[in-house]
Amino acid sequence: MKVVHNIQELRDQLQGQTRVAFVPTMGNLHRAHLDLMKLARQHGDPVVASIFVNRLQFGPNEDFDRYPRTLQDDAAKMEQERDVYVLFAPSEREMYPEPQSFRVSPPDHLGRILEGHFRPDFFEGVCTVVLKLFSCVQPKVAVFGKKDYQQLMVVRQMVRQFQLPVEVLAHETVREEDGLAMSSRNRYLSPEERAQAPQIYYALQEMNERLQEGQSREEIEAYATKKMSDLGWKVDYMALRRQSDLLEPTEEQIQAGEPLVALAAAKLGATRLIDNLEMVKA
Repeated sequence: MKVVHNIQELRDQLQGQTRVAFVPTMGNLHRAHLDLMKLARQHGDPVVASIFVNRLQFGPNEDFDRYPRTLQDDAAKMEQERDVYVLFAPSEREMYPEPQSFRVSPPDHLGRILEGHFRPDFFEGVCTVVLKLFSCVQPKVAVFGKKDYQQLMVVRQMVRQFQLPVEVLAHETVREEDGLAMSSRNRYLSPEERAQAPQIYYALQEMNERLQEGQSREEIEAYATKKMSDLGWKVDYMALRRQSDLLEPTEEQIQAGEPLVALAAAKLGATRLIDNLEMVKA
C-alpha cells in the first residue's frame, strides 16, 4: 500500500487508471470501515481510501479537536487487510490551501431536516469535501455506509445533479454482537454507557414492531421518543420517514407498503449516537 499526502502525488499514482474505487473516511478505523474497503475491492481496481478529518462538517461546539487522529494504526489495519492500493492522507493545508469560500449546499428539504436541523452546516461541509475528494481521486465507484443514511442520500443526489461519473454504492450497517452500530464515537462511551448503547437499536426495532401492529407514524415516533427519554437519553429525533426522500409518509402511503426508514439520533451522556432501520409495513 502506498501512502500519499498531496494531491499531485495521488494523481501521479492513479494516472491512466479508469476503474478506481474510493472509500472516504475520517480515520480512526474499525471493522465497518474495512468492510467498506472490501466492497470497494469487489467493484474496482485499484482501491483508494482517504483519511481526512474535515473541519467544515463540524459545528462550533462539536468534537473536531478531540476527534481521534490514528493514522499509523489505521494504515497498519489497511496493510493487513490488503484491499487498499493507495491511502490518501492529506493535511488540512493541502485540502484547503486557501479559505474554502466556494461551498456545495444541499437543498433545505433534504439538508436542513433531521441531522441537518440539529447540525445546520454539516451537510454543506460533507458535500464540499466529498466533491473535492472526488475531484482529486476521480473514482468510478465510491462506497459509503448506510449507518449515515441521510448523508448517503445527500451524496447520491449531489452526484446525480452534478452528473458526476461516479457510482455510489451503499454498505449495510455493520453492528456489534449486541446490535450497536459500529462508530468511531463509540469509544467515548464509559463502560456503563456502552452497556446501555444498544438501546437505540432496540428502539428502532420496536418502532418496526409497532408499525406492523398498525400504529400511526405519530404514535410510533412519540412512543419511541418517550421511551428513550425515560431511559436517560437526550433525544434529538426518533423519526419514521420515506426511504426515497426522507419526507414524512402519509398513512395511505404506509398502508400501501411505501418503503420506510426509522432514524434515530440521541445523546447518551456526552456521546451522540445515530442509527437507522429500513422497514416496510407488511
